[in-house]
Amino acid sequence: MKKVLFGWMAVAIIMAASCSKDKNITPTPPGGGEKPPVNPPVTTVSYLDLAKQTHNFVTGNFLTSSFSYRANTTTHSNNCFEWYNASQIYADAALVAAGDASALPYMNNTFKFMENFWDKADLRGGYFASVNLNGTGAAGDKYVDDNALTGMVYLEAYDITTGTDKQAYLDKAKACADWLINSDLWDTTYGGGFWWNTSKPNKPSQSNGLAMQLFARLYTITGQTDYRDWATKVNTWLRNNMFDSSTGLYIWMVDGTGAGTKHTEKFTYDNAIMIEADILYGKAINDDTYLAKAQAIGNAMNTVLWNSAWKGYIFNTDPSQTRVNPAWCGWGTQGMIRLYEQDKNAKWLTFAQNNIDALNKASRNKDTHGYYFFSGFAGNDRSPEVEGVDQAWMQRIQAMMSKYK
Repeated sequence: MKKVLFGWMAVAIIMAASCSKDKNITPTPPGGGEKPPVNPPVTTVSYLDLAKQTHNFVTGNFLTSSFSYRANTTTHSNNCFEWYNASQIYADAALVAAGDASALPYMNNTFKFMENFWDKADLRGGYFASVNLNGTGAAGDKYVDDNALTGMVYLEAYDITTGTDKQAYLDKAKACADWLINSDLWDTTYGGGFWWNTSKPNKPSQSNGLAMQLFARLYTITGQTDYRDWATKVNTWLRNNMFDSSTGLYIWMVDGTGAGTKHTEKFTYDNAIMIEADILYGKAINDDTYLAKAQAIGNAMNTVLWNSAWKGYIFNTDPSQTRVNPAWCGWGTQGMIRLYEQDKNAKWLTFAQNNIDALNKASRNKDTHGYYFFSGFAGNDRSPEVEGVDQAWMQRIQAMMSKYK
């Protein structure tokens, strides 16, 4: 999830399939779509209607007859990426939870397609990052963040299904967690932590934060102490190695030889992930102090990662990065909603809602209802790519917001 090569180099299709990001974004030519007016008229927004419009755009432009989703509508229209498909299941689960049952068959059918990503030649399993649109050709590295996120996606689907479907989602979420445990991607380098993928280039906060989420949630559901112990192990490593007490936020990653080089940039979605990780871990071990930790991260995000002029989350703290992305910046909305669900403080919803509105202004094509990969807050410098994962995350956070606004 963290090292998408934004120039979409042909030699790195598998790496580009992961759900990560790289601060060194190669600018692409401006994309299509009309730049929105600086001061658009004030209108009443139905976030559920927006979510449905996004879903319709996805099914009309990305969905295949196999119930896979193509990666984008331009350079990778014949590729199918694991975390993109998992994110669309996440988006459909949010629509179902918001009262739109019509999204349920899409969710369940794509879940069945996901089996094509699973490594059946290795008893440990694990999801590969990419397959062809028809499900053939799974290969390449396997990513901790992709597998951990997918496990969390399945647990949300578990929450809203019944019978054999419910059990199937739980079983596969456990399989994702078990792969993490048995993958040999946790070692003593840099004092512990999961490597990003099977090539072991770096250890990022977000890969470990997503793993912590999954372990904590599974312990809460199953009571299996191995999951609790792994959640504790990951939490300890993150706190000791990746938390920057001067800002109250988590840094990007550690890599290199020896003790490792710490990359101290702060990303919106890394820290949104850690909000949820702390909430889930606190529930798992029955420790209320973790809600306070999550609230502290939320307050730090709204100081360091918030653009007050445009009322939206920035991509990261690198001053050269002035564009926003619907998925990675949109994740901030999910973090704020998760905080509101715990303490009912309306300030979190205000940030969550404003961030959606900012992304709609920056990235949304008002005619097609699709979202561009990157753009400036003013809707300028839109990249030509229209990525499936960005549609999924906008559908998801709009559906989540519709329950409250």
